[in-house]
Amino acid sequence: MRSYKYEVFTMILEEQIKRGILIQGQRLPSVREIKNTYSLSTSSVQSGFEYLMMKGLVESSPRSGYFVAYTPDTHVSKMKTYLPPVVRDAEFAENVMLTSARNKPSESSTFNTAAPGDLLVPQKLILRTMQEVIREKGAALLRYYPSNGLDELRKQISLHTAIHGCLLNPDEIIITDGALQALTIALRAVTDPGDIVAVESPSVFSVLEAMANLGLKIIEIPIHYENGFDTEYFRNICTSNEIKAVIVTPNFHNPTGIVMNDDAKKELLKAAVSFQIPIIENDIYGDLYFGEKRPRSIKSFDDSGLVMTYSSFAKTLAPGIRLGWLHTGRFYSRSERARFVMGRSVSPIYQELMLKLLQGNSYQRHLRSFRKHLNRQALEVLNALRRYFPEDSYFHSPQGGYSIWGRLPERTDMKSFFNYCNQNKILFTPGNTFSLTGEYDHHFRIVFADRITEESMSLLESAGKKAKELAR
Repeated sequence: MRSYKYEVFTMILEEQIKRGILIQGQRLPSVREIKNTYSLSTSSVQSGFEYLMMKGLVESSPRSGYFVAYTPDTHVSKMKTYLPPVVRDAEFAENVMLTSARNKPSESSTFNTAAPGDLLVPQKLILRTMQEVIREKGAALLRYYPSNGLDELRKQISLHTAIHGCLLNPDEIIITDGALQALTIALRAVTDPGDIVAVESPSVFSVLEAMANLGLKIIEIPIHYENGFDTEYFRNICTSNEIKAVIVTPNFHNPTGIVMNDDAKKELLKAAVSFQIPIIENDIYGDLYFGEKRPRSIKSFDDSGLVMTYSSFAKTLAPGIRLGWLHTGRFYSRSERARFVMGRSVSPIYQELMLKLLQGNSYQRHLRSFRKHLNRQALEVLNALRRYFPEDSYFHSPQGGYSIWGRLPERTDMKSFFNYCNQNKILFTPGNTFSLTGEYDHHFRIVFADRITEESMSLLESAGKKAKELAR
C-alpha cells in the first residue's frame, strides 16, 4: 500500500482527535510549525491537512488556520439493540414500499437510492468502452456465453480481489445478473424452503425480499456500532436453532455503514465453522473505502470453504451494469445448478465491457476518483445533519460505502416527520424497512451517492428544522 510523507503527522493528529486529546474547536499547529517539526515541504503539510479535512476531522478557517472539526461521539457508539430470538416468516410490512415505490428517475434529489447518481457515473468511459467492444466482437455478442461466465473475466475478478489479500479460485466463481441474483443462488445452494437463516439487524430490504421469495424463515442478529455483527448472540442462537446459513455485510454495512474489524470477522468465521454453517458474505461495498486501505473480506481468512462471497459492479460503476459474481467455496456444484435455471448466461456485452475495464487500469482510476467524491459528499451530508438536526440525534460517521444511519430522539413524532419528508420530496428510507422487528422506529438511512447540490443541502436543512420542531 502506498504511503505518503504527510502521514508522519496526520496519524498523530488523527489519533489525538479520536481519543479526545484534541477537542472540537481547538486550533492546530500552523503549516509552518508542522513543516519545521517534521522536516516536510509546504505542499506535503497542506496535503496532510486536506486529507484530515476529507475525513471530517479538521476544518480550515481563512487567515486563521486549521481547527479540530468535531470530537467523535464515543458514548453513543456503545449503544446496543436488544432483539428477542424469535423466528419470523420473511414477510414485508407495508412501509417497505416506501423504498421501492419512490425510486423514480424524475426525482431531482434523492437520499434513498443506494446507487451512484448520473453525475457520478463515468458515462464517457463506459460508452467508449462499449463501442470498442461492439466493434471488436460484432455478432458474437448476440450468442450465448458460458452459463458460469467468461473464463478470462473470472480470472480478472480473481486478480482484482488478490490485490487486497483475498485469493479466489477462478473456477469457483460464477458470473451473475447482479448481486441480488448472486445472493439468491447462494441461498438456493445451501437452504430449502422453511429453513432458518440468520441475518443482520438492521438488514437491507433486498436481502429480506430474497428470503421471502425462497420461503425462508429469519432470525435477526443485532448489529452494534463498536464491532458490527453480534457473534456472541449468534452463537447462542445456534445452540437452540438449526441455522442453515448466515448472511453478513462486514464491510460498510447497509444501512449502518459499520465495518467489522479483522478480529470480529475471524470470530464469526470460527463460530460458523464450529456449527458448520455457511457464511454468505456481501462484499458489494468493500471497494468503496475512504481510508488508505481496503478492509479485508471474511473470505480472505477462510480455509474451510464455508464462506460464499458475492459482489457486483452496479455499486462501483453504474446501476445499469447488471453484472455481479459469486465465489461459491465448497458449494460450486449446487450453485452452478441454481444459476443455470435462472437463465442461460449474463449479458455478453456487460461481460466483455467489464473484462476490458479490468484488463486495463481505467477501472482502478475510476474507483480512486469515485471514492474521493463519495468521501467528500459523506462529510458534507454528515456535517449538515449534525448542524441542522436536534443535538441529541445520532448519525454514524461512515468510513466507506453509500449510507449514513441516523437516529432521532425518542420524543420525536416519526410519523409526522416522515409525512413531512414525503410531502417535500425529501427521500430518506425509514428504519423499519430494514427489519421485521419494529426496533428501528426512530432510525432512518441517508444515501450520499447522488451529487450533493445546494438543493440537497436545503432539503436537509428543512428536514432538520422539522425534526427539531417535532422533538420539542
